[in-house]
Amino acid sequence: MITGKPLFTAEQVQQRVKDLAARISKDYAGKELLTIGILKGAFMFFSDIVKHIQTPMEIDFLNASSYNKTESTGKIRIHADLRENIKDKHVLIIEDIIDTGYTLKYITDMLVPRNPASFKICVFLDKIAHRRVDVKLDYVGYEIPDKFVVGYGLDYENKFRNLPYIAIFKKDLK
Repeated sequence: MITGKPLFTAEQVQQRVKDLAARISKDYAGKELLTIGILKGAFMFFSDIVKHIQTPMEIDFLNASSYNKTESTGKIRIHADLRENIKDKHVLIIEDIIDTGYTLKYITDMLVPRNPASFKICVFLDKIAHRRVDVKLDYVGYEIPDKFVVGYGLDYENKFRNLPYIAIFKKDLK
């Protein structure tokens, strides 16, 4: 198993995180925010971006999955729900990547009926060419080609999450 040349270097990743955090800070000025990281993939992006958001916030996590190796199964599994009550709170979902859209649509349909004051979504990577369902995205780091990527929290069989950059994954043919 190998990764190809980085699609986004560690420096590009960190600069884009700071840019997104600045926009979010401006949009939520004077409000308290509840940030929700989607585990496992978003853990690095989530950790980095919340350090740069300049507004009071609460933090929670939701553990969801839909992938088997390199393919979305289309079946969403919630492994751990939120601990916080989101009613009347300004909720910002922070996710690593949107591919088919099934996971974020499922999460949106699950959380919006809990009556947050506002509900927005921030994704680091948007694989728009592979989208199967429509999901409104409020903050997007980068649009990427329809390739399987690893690094910066994204994995293949739970490997490569620790890379500080984003690379296109290639399976070794040996």
